[in-house]
Amino acid sequence: MLASYQSYPLIVSTYKSSFISMAIKFTILVSILVVVLIAAQADEAQGLRPITAAVNISGIVTCSVNGSVNAPPFPNAQVQLSCGGNMIASAVTNAQGAFNITVNPLRVTLTNLLSTCRIIVATPLANCNATLPTAGTLQSALQVARTTIRDILNIVNLVPTGFQLVV
Repeated sequence: MLASYQSYPLIVSTYKSSFISMAIKFTILVSILVVVLIAAQADEAQGLRPITAAVNISGIVTCSVNGSVNAPPFPNAQVQLSCGGNMIASAVTNAQGAFNITVNPLRVTLTNLLSTCRIIVATPLANCNATLPTAGTLQSALQVARTTIRDILNIVNLVPTGFQLVV
């Protein structure tokens, strides 16, 4: 019986050590959570929010100098998203003249897309109809068509305002 009383301080010491170790881990975890919370609030106070938006640009290019919807489609045309003279993204129209460009919101903001960006059809208009001009490009500004919210993702859909031949 005396031997078991002698091992009692060792058992208590082991439990104390284990408890102290758990307390230290808990304190570290709480400290990390507090730092993350403070950082998130500081970002929000500065107007910085997590990026949850995707931008999709879609439209139809027709074989026309003024974007007439009655004109035939312009298939296999190279369509470019140009912002401030820099090409950001591109696509090729399908057989129906339709194109789709997905924009990385880290590269260009929605405000810039609507103010300084244009859709440019790089393929000459004469490629779809030899009687149309060989000089110039079809160009269009962009406008918001709709916004779709899926879970935490906000998808902004943009469309051309109307293609015009720019010489």
